[in-house]
Amino acid sequence: MPGFLLHAGATVLCSHGGQAQPGAPNPRVLVSGMATVTIAAPWVVAGCGMPPPPAGNGPCISAQFVSAATRVQANGQPLLLLDSQASAAPTGTPLIIAATQTRVMAI
Repeated sequence: MPGFLLHAGATVLCSHGGQAQPGAPNPRVLVSGMATVTIAAPWVVAGCGMPPPPAGNGPCISAQFVSAATRVQANGQPLLLLDSQASAAPTGTPLIIAATQTRVMAI
């Protein structure tokens, strides 16, 4: 299903409100003047509200996307879309893509 491309300026949160940022955006492809992000890029999470053990299994520290575009690649890696799925570590909870650019779509 088509979706908007994810870029480095997108608002991405962990399930507990922490801010997620791509560790390695792809500067070769820009949308809205910002670098896109491929599935291979690791994500860093800051400000997660999940308590550490023994009260919880958090906080979220990093994340990795597991789904991406099927037809659009950059540098041989699929680009991330608005509906791409990710899992945060060590909690295993999903990331929430709250906002991204709305000009470029991909499948």
